[in-house]
Amino acid sequence: MKNDPIWEQLIIEAEHTASEEPALAQLLHACLIDRAGLEEALSFRLARKLGHHAVPQQYLQEIFLEVFGSQDLIGCQVREDLLAVRTRDPATEDYLTPFIYYKGFQALSSYRFAHYLWSRNRKQIARYLQSIISEIFQVDIHPAARIGCGILIDHATSVVIGETAIVEDNVSLLHEVTLGGTGKELGDRHPKIRSGVLIGAGAKILGNVEIGECAKIGAGSVVLEDVPPHTTVAGVPAVIVGASQDASPALGMDHKLC
Repeated sequence: MKNDPIWEQLIIEAEHTASEEPALAQLLHACLIDRAGLEEALSFRLARKLGHHAVPQQYLQEIFLEVFGSQDLIGCQVREDLLAVRTRDPATEDYLTPFIYYKGFQALSSYRFAHYLWSRNRKQIARYLQSIISEIFQVDIHPAARIGCGILIDHATSVVIGETAIVEDNVSLLHEVTLGGTGKELGDRHPKIRSGVLIGAGAKILGNVEIGECAKIGAGSVVLEDVPPHTTVAGVPAVIVGASQDASPALGMDHKLC
């Protein structure tokens, strides 16, 4: 990709870190500095993480590069996700840290490959990736789920996103969030999260419910009904506790209920 400021900044950060921390130089050269672009670097990093005796690292890397080569959209989504982490997470001061270390970003990026394979009816390899992603990153996203760009999955441990879930652009969610079903029903049975929504740690949103644009879900809440746009809900079961004060709670990352 030409004119790629995120990749250019990643290389600057990687070279600086390699000089400051020689113990990390080999890792940074292998993952970033010696790579031709973000797509190749991410393919290598994820394949190295997910490579397993059943499906070797080299094969996964080839699959990821194949997907990148046919889908410019995924490269754009990955960059928007990196930008989301950099701008919304106060613990993140660069692009390098989430790229190399953060399992939320890495799990989401890996899901994007699995989703593409699922959409091309390569369902068994997509399911395999889902299984390994869950094992390595402790994040379980069904490859059929539809997730937009500019997504922050902060901390990420124990996040679950079901098969028919939809997550639109610019959504932020924390660890232990579940977008799940309510039982054994079939068909369209998972939540629809509209753009700008902030979902607090441990929240469970269950069933084919809609979380309206720029709503806020309080930490630990159990949501079983639709949530109107620009409202804040909390509790078990969740009830409306006020209006969302931020124009976009996902961007503001303010978890106060009022």
